[in-house]
Amino acid sequence: MENRMFKVYASGDEKIQLKIIPGHFATSQSHITHYLEMTTMKTRCAEAGRIARYLATRYETTTPVDSIICLDGLEVVGAFLAEELAKAGVLSMNAHKTIYIVTPEFNGNGQLMFRDNIQHMVRNRNVVILMGSITTGETLRKCIQSVLYYGGTIQGVSSIFSAINKVAGMDINSVFYKKDVPNYESYKPDECPMCKKKEKLDAIVNGYGYSKL
Repeated sequence: MENRMFKVYASGDEKIQLKIIPGHFATSQSHITHYLEMTTMKTRCAEAGRIARYLATRYETTTPVDSIICLDGLEVVGAFLAEELAKAGVLSMNAHKTIYIVTPEFNGNGQLMFRDNIQHMVRNRNVVILMGSITTGETLRKCIQSVLYYGGTIQGVSSIFSAINKVAGMDINSVFYKKDVPNYESYKPDECPMCKKKEKLDAIVNGYGYSKL
């Protein structure tokens, strides 16, 4: 797969590079035409910090942020984003005047939950949701429902890539959008034209990476 890889560059910052592999990939909710390789973005400090600076510019200093909810292994980016928001003068309304970095869990029913010891970081907090890739928006919807269930107020949604612009009435602040990835498409598994042509799957993918088949 790697020999098919190409790169696209973020608008306004060509040092942010998204690696893309075209093919036939399956997520938990859809089949997609491209795998987006984000490993170095999530793990290298320089790249994670640059993405955080890019995303931070989308938030007004009047937007209060107490917690950043990180999915898809984006805790490093989340920590840098918290630092960037603090430097920009974004207010934290909690008593400690700092921003929490929080990771939810998936329970056996596929719902997002927060353990008792971290629920106070969501309840009555101003929350930003941070994701790697948003394809159908289903995982984001689950996260929004979970944050609201635990008493949080959602102030924004950010991602590295999003195939959609809005979920549950909320705009998605992303570095890359569908228009930035040539011919990117997502299909319901039973409607996938690649499957109908009997094209084999290259890999199963999720927010953490891929497993070749």
